[in-house]
Amino acid sequence: MKSISTLFLLLLLCMGYNRLLAQTANDSVLITPDLQQCIQYALKHQPTSQQATIDEKIIEYEIRSKLADWYPQVNLNYNLQHNFQVQTSIIGGNPIKLGVDNISALQFGLSQQIFNRDVLLAARTQDVVRLQARQNTAATRIDVAANVSKAFYDVLATRQQIEVSQENIVRISRSLQDATNQYKAGVADKTDYKRAIISLNNSKAFLKSSQESLKAKEEYLKYLMGYPVTQQLDIVFDSLQMEREIQMDTLLIPDLKNRIEYKQLETRQRLLEASLKYERWGFLPSVALNGNYNMNFLNESLGKLYHTNYPNSFANLTLAFPIFQGGKRIAQIRSAEWELKRGELDIIDLGNSVNSQYAQAIAAYKSNYANYVSLRENLLLSQEVYDVIQLQYRSGVKTYLEVIVAQTDLRTSQLTYYNALYDLLAAKIDLQRSLGLLIY
Repeated sequence: MKSISTLFLLLLLCMGYNRLLAQTANDSVLITPDLQQCIQYALKHQPTSQQATIDEKIIEYEIRSKLADWYPQVNLNYNLQHNFQVQTSIIGGNPIKLGVDNISALQFGLSQQIFNRDVLLAARTQDVVRLQARQNTAATRIDVAANVSKAFYDVLATRQQIEVSQENIVRISRSLQDATNQYKAGVADKTDYKRAIISLNNSKAFLKSSQESLKAKEEYLKYLMGYPVTQQLDIVFDSLQMEREIQMDTLLIPDLKNRIEYKQLETRQRLLEASLKYERWGFLPSVALNGNYNMNFLNESLGKLYHTNYPNSFANLTLAFPIFQGGKRIAQIRSAEWELKRGELDIIDLGNSVNSQYAQAIAAYKSNYANYVSLRENLLLSQEVYDVIQLQYRSGVKTYLEVIVAQTDLRTSQLTYYNALYDLLAAKIDLQRSLGLLIY
């Protein structure tokens, strides 16, 4: 029975260990993620995002540390002293020893801040400091989401280039076979299939370049996500869904209050106002209450030192008021006032910057959208033209040069169309960000 129980316990431990490994693996590796999954992964694992979250925790404990000064401070001191030579003083012409050979003291101290501008500042600004930390985290998350989205679209654009190149190589290979057969049959000269070889080699070189570029862009996306470099990242996308997501209301106007940068500056202004009050409080006294209870032990013999206690205790109220500091407090107040004024100019500058960013973003979005619509039509026309010329070439109506031109036009239309689609999606992100609509 004992061996069966041991075996059962080992089985449970193995199951728990395997479940833990599975959870860890699922947490660190994504299976064919889409854009939103990549963003959520980055928000959780990207070091910059994690640091922002850690900064919030650090600030929380710093606040607690400063607020702790409001509570009573209790201290204990213990002292043991042996005098090899006791101090002697002359009193009435006679040498008198002042003290004993052995001294020990046990001191209990209690202090309570009643008014202190440092602790008062911490108490009044704690919520604002927490808000500032949360806003810094929000700004970091927006940056991470925007960067991951653009890198995601860049990877997709390169993948589309590879797919287009592979399709083009198939078409050229088929044309090369047709040109070779016609040359062998004496219908066409050798320039046709040589042109096909040249076009095929160029397409293969472009494919190889795109494949190498894809590796670098995938690694960059992993870096932005905080994804393990040793793991494969196979992103997926729905092209129809992405085409549906390109629409954006261009009638929206930027509202400065929606921008996280404005909220950060607004919070900083509140802290600067508190700092100005802090400097003005420099003219007020600091008040503290202190109390001590001391147990004093004095004896010539070390063995009998703790037999008799000579205690003393006291309480006092301390009022500290700096009268003159050479104009230091006035200078600090003026400095804080100018800091507050400078912060107001930062808000004005941000407003101008937001308008400029929006103008650039909306112009880029509209330009990319018009380009996308035109290239989508060009793609359909290029495909139709290529199909017709390819049939005419096989029937002997068109020359091979026209086939090459049609193939080149089709390939160019495909590449420019997909690049335009992903450029438009990236422009939409910049537009959403300028409007303050990108929130994570």
